[in-house]
Amino acid sequence: MRFLIRINSRSATGEKAYEGGSCAAPEPRAPASSGGVRARGGPGRCQRAEPAPPGAGAAGAQRRGPGARRHGGLKEELLKSIWHAFTALDLDRSGKVSKSQLKVLSHNLCTVLNVPHDPVALEEHFRDDDEGPVSNQGYMPYLNKFILEKVQGNFDKVEFNRMCWTLCAKKNLSKSPLLISDEDAFKVWVIFNFLSEDKYPLIIVPEEIEYLLKKITEAMGAGWQQEQFDHYKIALNTSREGLSAWELIDLIGSGQFSKGMDKQTVSMAINEVFNELILDVLKQGYMLKKGHKRKNWMERWFVLKPNSISYYVSEDLKDKKGDIILDGNCCVEALPDKDGKKCLFLIKCLDKTFEISASDKKKKQEWIQAIQTTVNLLRAGSPPPHKEARQKRKELRQKLLAEQEELERQMKELQAANENKQKELETVRKQLEAAAARAAEEEKKRLQTQAELQDRFSLELEREKMVRQKMEEQVAQKSSELEQYLQRVRELEEMYTQLQEALEDEKQARQDEETVRKLQARLLEEESAKRAELEKWHLQQQQTIEMTEAEKQELENQRMMKEQALQVAMQQLKQLELERKEALEQYEEVKKKLETAANNTKSWKDKVAHHEGLIRLIEPGSKNPHLITNWGPAAFTEAELEERQRSWKGKKATSE
Repeated sequence: MRFLIRINSRSATGEKAYEGGSCAAPEPRAPASSGGVRARGGPGRCQRAEPAPPGAGAAGAQRRGPGARRHGGLKEELLKSIWHAFTALDLDRSGKVSKSQLKVLSHNLCTVLNVPHDPVALEEHFRDDDEGPVSNQGYMPYLNKFILEKVQGNFDKVEFNRMCWTLCAKKNLSKSPLLISDEDAFKVWVIFNFLSEDKYPLIIVPEEIEYLLKKITEAMGAGWQQEQFDHYKIALNTSREGLSAWELIDLIGSGQFSKGMDKQTVSMAINEVFNELILDVLKQGYMLKKGHKRKNWMERWFVLKPNSISYYVSEDLKDKKGDIILDGNCCVEALPDKDGKKCLFLIKCLDKTFEISASDKKKKQEWIQAIQTTVNLLRAGSPPPHKEARQKRKELRQKLLAEQEELERQMKELQAANENKQKELETVRKQLEAAAARAAEEEKKRLQTQAELQDRFSLELEREKMVRQKMEEQVAQKSSELEQYLQRVRELEEMYTQLQEALEDEKQARQDEETVRKLQARLLEEESAKRAELEKWHLQQQQTIEMTEAEKQELENQRMMKEQALQVAMQQLKQLELERKEALEQYEEVKKKLETAANNTKSWKDKVAHHEGLIRLIEPGSKNPHLITNWGPAAFTEAELEERQRSWKGKKATSE
């Protein structure tokens, strides 16, 4: 998500200032104040940044009761990101921000926090006249009254933080190459706002730095280097109280505590810590869920949060299938194995019941314990574990600081009392010296008086010595008690460190076991996939063989049919050949007969022609007109003449 911020004095009255696009706002600068701001200025002038009014911080929220404290906690978290955005607009680091920029910032905050924007109230708050500024309440009262007090929690925290990050990142982010990407730097920045102290300028103390680096190291699966961090902590304590957000990003991005890890591993570790601390993801993983309608089992990616369990198609969280809303009335219980499903457990809510199957007994127990813990926290009204742990760490630091201040105060009181006694003894010594001088001068006159005074002063000196000795004994006793107390504190710190190490060892063992289990599961899945693929190939080969056999049989049948047809055709051909030979023989016989008849006819006709002038055959007359020759009507017809011509031509062709 990218943001477009138009710096325009009329942007709050008519046009929307929060849109997708590039960030055109002024680049961020260093912090300007220590909490909220007060805005003052006239037309075209700048607003002066001042401290937030009383009651705007954690102390004010503490005076308002539990519900107000929860709202105040949300307000404090929002104020940290808003503080970064506000100080980024302070271009010349003078504590002044232009009025138009504050209007645009307010409009953007209303947009991302889903708060109705009131341009009339904004203009009323920043109204000016010719004589100078009219609004002297400042920006913090407007921010509290018209924005933060209306926040209901139904907004996207990531989008809100990204808007503030867009304003301040470009100016403050280091230009040197880092091991982490800009997206990872944004997540570290959000985690910094979560772990930083509730005082401005915002810093993160060494204890929280150690906590964060340990979480990232555990997520990477690497070992924590306590000695290296101790050296870094000593060097840090000698120069400052903690780190700013940008220094923390540089520290993590430099790879000083993640040597040997690639960029992707560090990014995955930061994302895991971000999901836990910021998105309140208490547990996540794949499990099988039984459907309510079709009663089929489907694998889903489950995400446990403080008040719900969401399940998705896969771990990319793109296709959400539903939510299981948790409250104090919900319960979870284990189920016996049934229908071929193992590691079953049941989540009972007021309106629905959900049957879920874990991958193994360990996962089943972990999910049951995590869900039951979440339900118990909802019943008790307690915050999520990481927020409660953060609050306990802050309270412990405050308690140790108060005890240290009390010890310093007692030491100062003892030192002051000792100095007072020393002064008193010095005064008495001077008085004794003066008395001795006066006694020496009046030795002859007041010998008896001097002896009495000397005895009296000796007694007083002894008494003062005894008092001084008692005071020294008391000081030694107090010092011994202080040393015992410090020794006890060191023992408790060592015990806490040992418990932390044991917990880290247990977490590492669980993580190793989980890694081996995932590897085994992946190998089994790969083996199943390969086996299914081989079976598929085998079936395809069998189908191909069967199809080949069928085609072969069909071709064989066609060949047999063609052979039979060929045999029938051969027989018919032989029969036709025989018939042709018989016809040829008959033709030869007819030809011979015709030739014989033709020869006979020729010889007879020649004879007739030779004697034609003398004799003429008597033939029946034709109905057709008779041909006329030189000797009269012809004795042959026209058809006979054509037949003779053809015969003559045939003979001529044969002779040639």
